[in-house]
Amino acid sequence: MASLPSLLLISFLFSNFASTPLAYSLQGYTSKPDVTGIVPKKTMNVIDSCWRTKSNWAANRKALADCAVGFGKAAVGGKYGVIYVVTSPYDDPVDPKPGTLRYGVIQTTPLWIIFSRDMVIKLKNELIVNSFKTIDGRGAKVEIAYGPCITIQGVTNVIIHGISIHDCKPGMAGMVRSSPTHVGKRGGCDGDAISIFASSNIWIDHCYLARSRDGLIDVIHASTSVTISNNYFSQHDKVMLLGHSDGFTADKVMKVTIVFNRFGEGLIERMPRVRIGYAHVANNRYDEWKMYAIGGSANPTILSEGNYFVAPDNHSSKQVTKREASNWKNWRWQSSKDVFMNGAYFVPSGYGSCAPLYTRVQSFSTAPGYMVPSLTSNAGPLRCFVGKPC
Repeated sequence: MASLPSLLLISFLFSNFASTPLAYSLQGYTSKPDVTGIVPKKTMNVIDSCWRTKSNWAANRKALADCAVGFGKAAVGGKYGVIYVVTSPYDDPVDPKPGTLRYGVIQTTPLWIIFSRDMVIKLKNELIVNSFKTIDGRGAKVEIAYGPCITIQGVTNVIIHGISIHDCKPGMAGMVRSSPTHVGKRGGCDGDAISIFASSNIWIDHCYLARSRDGLIDVIHASTSVTISNNYFSQHDKVMLLGHSDGFTADKVMKVTIVFNRFGEGLIERMPRVRIGYAHVANNRYDEWKMYAIGGSANPTILSEGNYFVAPDNHSSKQVTKREASNWKNWRWQSSKDVFMNGAYFVPSGYGSCAPLYTRVQSFSTAPGYMVPSLTSNAGPLRCFVGKPC
């Protein structure tokens, strides 16, 4: 059941849609709407309105677990565990000490992980996150940076919220602990900010991701039931990859929701690039791309719905889409309620519905693209203070 603030927000949005004289077609808007004249500057999206208006968020942190939408809705993280407090940025990949982030994420019991203060954590090797964990950065400025970063592999129910993950480096081959009872040799990670590998029920929300050696977020090896929301991406080449390879058919199960994100300055491509599986790309703001925004290969299905695309000035890069194949005419790629600025355009393909077919609890109302600058205005980590709404 939706919360009262969520229901009020939905009612408000639809009452505004009905009174707005702008019409839209399947291919979206082609003229520039006056965003500031139509939409309040501080319209909250449905995820944020679920929790951000409450001044007791710090005493009721686990309520966040009820606020996801889309395919990652079922991600409970550490909702049913105790609070674990990170007090030290120190890292030991083999013998992590209590009070460190690694000690918390490798535990086999559910944990809701928070931070006692601002800190920059420079990991000595990849951080392997176990099932039923929430990493919640609210109330502190938390950065994972300048070393290997986060690996989510073969697990379920992980929430990462409100942290900055940037300048990630490849990991060294060596021993890394993945549980209190298991330490094993790793071959070295590629330098992704977040690698989601053979995992399900994952939610990445309100993070900042930038400048990593490989991708910012990879969802591969039959991972599914993933929501990526309210994040701020910047200064990177290959932003987001969904699907391991063109021949890895197990990725047919992959379903990912990408919603309310801001793709900011200095981005080049893969926002996302999709292979084989399904992606619902909804209500995201695209400030820049140097090659393309949404791409793919191996016949993925993509619905671009209610996004706000601002094309670069380079005439050869106006197209939002890119297919890495020649026989793509029957691939189902559709655009609905999108806004196209500065000459941006989307090349659709295929026949039949691209609807995400969400369950009742996964579903949410997608706004038309002209509302996206407002809905994404607080993308990235929030500065939250105890006793005040975020």
